[in-house]
Amino acid sequence: MIKVGIVGATGYAGAEIVRLLLSHPQAEIKWYGSKSYVDQAYADVYKNFFKIVEDLCKEDDLSKMAEEVDVIFTATPQGYLASVISEEILQKAKVIDLSADFRLKDVSVYEKWYGIEHKATQFLEEAVYGLCEINREKIKNTRLLANPGCYTTCSILTAYPLVKEGYIDEKTLIVDAKSGTSGAGRGAKIPNLFCEVNESIKPYGVTTHRHTSEIEEQLGYAAGSDPLTINFTPHLVPMNRGILATEYANLKEVTRPDGTKGLPTEEMIREAYEKYYGNEYFIRILKKGEFPETRFVEGSNFVDIGFTVDERTGRVIAVGAIDNLVKGAAGQAVQNMNLMFGLPENMGLTMMPVFP
Repeated sequence: MIKVGIVGATGYAGAEIVRLLLSHPQAEIKWYGSKSYVDQAYADVYKNFFKIVEDLCKEDDLSKMAEEVDVIFTATPQGYLASVISEEILQKAKVIDLSADFRLKDVSVYEKWYGIEHKATQFLEEAVYGLCEINREKIKNTRLLANPGCYTTCSILTAYPLVKEGYIDEKTLIVDAKSGTSGAGRGAKIPNLFCEVNESIKPYGVTTHRHTSEIEEQLGYAAGSDPLTINFTPHLVPMNRGILATEYANLKEVTRPDGTKGLPTEEMIREAYEKYYGNEYFIRILKKGEFPETRFVEGSNFVDIGFTVDERTGRVIAVGAIDNLVKGAAGQAVQNMNLMFGLPENMGLTMMPVFP
């Protein structure tokens, strides 16, 4: 059994890790860390765990935790892990971080977008970006895993085959994304109150959202170039869970299979998605003319992707949907844990989407 410690176990992402690991046949949670609820019963914080979890919350002490567990999940704000991580901790336990502290390789980019000093730059080079479908082999051998953000997971996976195959002009890529309110975390914030969100939809972080840098860096790797420059605009919608990313880009002239020059056809684009995702358990490529809906991935680790070519404008429109708390956070973290410990990638994650 893999012994698990969770820092930030009482946040939304932390609680989702708990929910998933309680059904995992090879994992045992040994430490429910929560700075806000030390010595309180975990099931008093989240009543859905009543008579399921009997443990009390403990302080967030990575050094003590590393003595007792094999892997530590840190579901914490930016800056926390970088301020406490050490070589001693990493020699004793693997760490899967759900913050942005080790996602970006360029420390100046991190400090610019997050507005804080990075306090553990010595670990940036070895940290692996945990987008499982793209970095699977690197993930298997790491001890420090940077779990991707929710918007970025959906946005990158939706565009990746198009960028990798050189089918789009990356400079024209626009990502228009919508998220449920759980993506903002459990803390009380006026913009996320019911009366502020209900019966409305609003953009935020226009041109300034932090996940922009992450999307640009990772798609830059796919393109074999420096980080791309894209437009990313997130929106808040009045639902608990889910992310829907609608992505637009101009197609580039390529050599088609018959030797002629022209824009990629819809059949070529489908072949590209099948090439990269056809054998992926968690990525579902929808049928022609079908597009994702968040309700059909809710509560699951699946990514649904649909696309079409607009011949009139010479653009491709690709749409992806995930549950922001599962594939966008906790589910992907557990998927990474499975890879890091040599387990089947989908172990503990085969739950079906919840509908209605």
